[in-house]
Amino acid sequence: MKNGVSTLGTPPRAIRTLGAILVDGGQLKPEDAERVMQYQKEHNLRFGEAAMRLGLISEADLQFALSRQFAYAYLRQIPGEARVLSEELVSAFQPFSSRVEQLRAIRSQLMLRWFDRAEERQVLTIVGAERGEGRSYLAANLAIVFSQLGERTLLVDADMREPRQHFLFYLENRIGLSTLLAGRSREEAIVRIPDLGGLSVLPAGPTPPNPLELLNRVNFDEFMIQSRGAYDVIIVDTPAMSTGEDAAMIAVRTGAALAIARSGATRVAAFTDLVRGLTEAGVAVVGTVLNEVPLKKKAK
Repeated sequence: MKNGVSTLGTPPRAIRTLGAILVDGGQLKPEDAERVMQYQKEHNLRFGEAAMRLGLISEADLQFALSRQFAYAYLRQIPGEARVLSEELVSAFQPFSSRVEQLRAIRSQLMLRWFDRAEERQVLTIVGAERGEGRSYLAANLAIVFSQLGERTLLVDADMREPRQHFLFYLENRIGLSTLLAGRSREEAIVRIPDLGGLSVLPAGPTPPNPLELLNRVNFDEFMIQSRGAYDVIIVDTPAMSTGEDAAMIAVRTGAALAIARSGATRVAAFTDLVRGLTEAGVAVVGTVLNEVPLKKKAK
């Protein structure tokens, strides 16, 4: 796997040169690095620009090396190698795309409106009225962009009916939130994602016959208290409101929610009822996200 960069026998990351990162990552041969440095001096260019002009690296190679130099964690899919995460995790594989720019814009708004460790506002529940609105996609990618900001981030899959986070992150699901709440596991259920800096994931675990009852247990509150002490940001994925009261209960227990709707799929009445119900229950609805907004047709 070539997602990481070995630091054995090299200077600390903060002072490593772009050339050293490219060589260590296999994007540039050592003998070619000498050519680049000579060309760089002759034409008064930056190393990366010189390497690109010589045709030795691509724009993607340069962006990846710069991300390593500035401690911005993301992954590159190497042709022919097995994928280590789902392609739905666009924040991990396409950090400079327009979709991820939108996710970073949401992150900025959430940092302004809600997240504040000093005020113990560290948990946000992702909720939606109906199935297929993209809650798991949004929760996972938001967790990644927060971790890329340097925040210690925990993604909790609290959808114990139709969980998806273990599929997205290619994790086993033998233990998780369900076994933790049932007292059959503890912090070992949380999985650190080493290639993505400060990101950890708690899968949903085996599907229980009584998810609502498990969420009612005091273990959930105790877990949230412990997690607030260990993480800066906690993102909670939930099942659709149409499948039961799980999401509403979780939102009340965590105190804040981000409501999601899908263009052309979510019924306006259902979404309005969702937001109104949460607000009346004392939940801070920090914001709303509309997925897949159709492009406007140009006026003729």
